Amino acid sequence: MLTLKDFKEARGVLSGVIRDTPLVYSPAFSKATGNQVYIKPENMQLTGAYKIRGAYYKISTLSDEEKARGLVTASAGNHAQGVAYAAQ
Repeated sequence: MLTLKDFKEARGVLSGVIRDTPLVYSPAFSKATGNQVYIKPENMQLTGAYKIRGAYYKISTLSDEEKARGLVTASAGNHAQGVAYAAQ
C-alpha cells in the first residue's frame, strides 16, 4: 500500500519536470450538479495529459541495467507520450 511518504518522494522526483496545474472553478458543471466543481487541467502538461507523472516516476526508479534494456509501451496515446518524454 502506498503511503504519504511514497507520494512525497514521487512529488520530489517530479519537481521541475511537471507543470503545476491549478484548480479551475467550473460555473457550468457547478450549476448542473448543484455543487462546487473544480477542474484540474492536466492537458496543460508538456505531454498534454497527467500520464507523464506515473511514467516519469517509474522510469526514475529503474536501475541502470533495466534502463539499458530499453523501454516498451503498449500505448500510442497519452501514456506513450509520457513514456517518450520521460525516456529522453
